[in-house]
Amino acid sequence: MNRNDPSTGAAALSAPDAIAHPGAYIKHHIRTVPDWPAPGVQFRDITPLLSNPKVFRVLIDMFVHRYFDAKPTAIAGLDARGFIIGSVLAYELNVGFVPIRKKGKLPFTTVEETYELEYGSATVEIHTDAVKPGDRVVLIDDLIATGGTMMAGRKLLQRLGAEVIEGACIVDLPELGGSDKLRASGLPLFTLVSFEGH
Repeated sequence: MNRNDPSTGAAALSAPDAIAHPGAYIKHHIRTVPDWPAPGVQFRDITPLLSNPKVFRVLIDMFVHRYFDAKPTAIAGLDARGFIIGSVLAYELNVGFVPIRKKGKLPFTTVEETYELEYGSATVEIHTDAVKPGDRVVLIDDLIATGGTMMAGRKLLQRLGAEVIEGACIVDLPELGGSDKLRASGLPLFTLVSFEGH
């Protein structure tokens, strides 16, 4: 068993740390990969926390405890890492899971929303019957950077009549401004950890 921090090689935090400081415990298991996918980018890699069953359980439990009393009717996950967290959360809360996918991946009738990237644009889609008016949805992804993907996902859900009760992510990169933009739009946000830089 590898008890080292995936990014620094430091000794792993203990199980009591997971109880007393779950956010720090989660952050400790996120690996930073420098200069990927481009020079100057510090990529925050969540795969180490997904591959460790104890850490993954702490992660999911944090979201379950957050939303258990909120009683959402569905969890919507953003392509692709939002699918991992969102589907498990939906299972634990005994509600349905809704995938919001990149354009061209869903087989049935869809609605789409295009959003701007740093260089160019991207489009996400949702099935027209994925949610119905009055549904209360938590929208989930792994990370907030510029906020474009989550904003587009929210607009899709709203166009179908659903209420997005909160956006949720593991990681916030506040210097990129996405979380501020999302909150300014009126979307409540819940994030577990934040990292400085890009």
